[in-house]
Amino acid sequence: MIDFDLLSSVILGVITLLVLILVFKIQAFIALLIASIVVGIVAGMEPLAIVKTMQEGMGSTLGFVALVVGLGGIFGAILEHSGGAESLATSLLKKFGVERSPWALMLTGFIVAIPVFFEVAFIILVPMVYALQKKTGKPILLYGMPLLAGLAITHTFIPPTPGPVAVADILKADLGWVIFFGLLVGIPTAVLCGPVFGRFISNRVDASKLEVILKTKEHKELPSAGMVLSIIAIPILLIVINTILNSPLIGAQIIPVDVLAWIGMIGHPFSALIIANLVAWYALGIRRAFTKVQLLDMSTKSMAPAGIIILITGAGGVFKQMLVNTGAGEMLAGYFAKEGVSILFLAFFSAAIIRVLQGSATVAMITAAGLTAPLMMESISDPMKALLVIAVASGASIMSHVNDSGFWLVGKYLGLSEKQTFQSWTAMTTILAVTGFACVSILSLFF
Repeated sequence: MIDFDLLSSVILGVITLLVLILVFKIQAFIALLIASIVVGIVAGMEPLAIVKTMQEGMGSTLGFVALVVGLGGIFGAILEHSGGAESLATSLLKKFGVERSPWALMLTGFIVAIPVFFEVAFIILVPMVYALQKKTGKPILLYGMPLLAGLAITHTFIPPTPGPVAVADILKADLGWVIFFGLLVGIPTAVLCGPVFGRFISNRVDASKLEVILKTKEHKELPSAGMVLSIIAIPILLIVINTILNSPLIGAQIIPVDVLAWIGMIGHPFSALIIANLVAWYALGIRRAFTKVQLLDMSTKSMAPAGIIILITGAGGVFKQMLVNTGAGEMLAGYFAKEGVSILFLAFFSAAIIRVLQGSATVAMITAAGLTAPLMMESISDPMKALLVIAVASGASIMSHVNDSGFWLVGKYLGLSEKQTFQSWTAMTTILAVTGFACVSILSLFF
């Protein structure tokens, strides 16, 4: 049965969030906190209970997310400044050759965006697109779309990138399962959105008028691509191995409990990222003649973007906790279960609506996760929780347009008009979202 006071609190909370961001241009962190307070007041919570709920939601969320996002930010900064991303791109382009270079660019974006923020990785790698377009004379979208697809998909689906980490924490999903399904869904989605869509759209959008002056970089010896790949693989492999070995399929029946405990610690995202950071610090930093002061400086600067994501995620945790403590989440869960509405669809749809309305994929993911978490039953399995994470991430990727900074970044660097950016980038993000959700829906039939 619907409690209209609780339903009103959820609706007013979401409206408040959107109005504060869209109309008053309030920072998402503050907007989420205010929206949470509105939910509490309209639902009839006691004033002090609202404050305690805010503290509870912030604390329970940041205990995990702050460490993972912070460590991931430092890891990405070392990879970026050492030239690791550039080395990987150059090596893959040589191996694939000019004819298959769209596939190389997709793969490069797919790997590099695991530790490096989307915007940073794009700016680092886009000169490769310019160089190929200049060398072959073919449309720039033939090369630009595969790179963007690889970057966008990994950045959205695969930890330790901040978005899926934050959603996984709010939904209490195991990161090993999220990585597994992120790869399973991400690879076919990247192929469709990258080389396949890139070839299709490059023949239909005349975007060949780009004039780029390539700046000659100061020559430096780049780290080997094999080393870069190995270092990026460290945290992913440790987390996945821990998930597999501590799963009911193996567990204490095969491996001693004490050994499993140590594997659990080493394969935990905290430890896995600390190990990856130490290896990167030495192999890509100290061994390559970076001074300790330089390494400290790049690590410190990486905390700025990480800090914003951590605070927004914490505020999203407050919003989720307010829905839980008011009982709004339980009421909605009962209603949707009775009506037979899929929780996967609700996760995807809520993220998609918020993304289209206010632009930020991060805000869409955090808000949708907050709305979805209270609807989850205790019987939901770890694989299903991970699929919910990918469903939210898919919805939050949809239809990037003029209210998203990524829309203008892509248009500017690829020399596209607004119409051409809609035809290429906006269309690609929509295909990405729909394909991702379709894959999740199919996988959910087996888990």
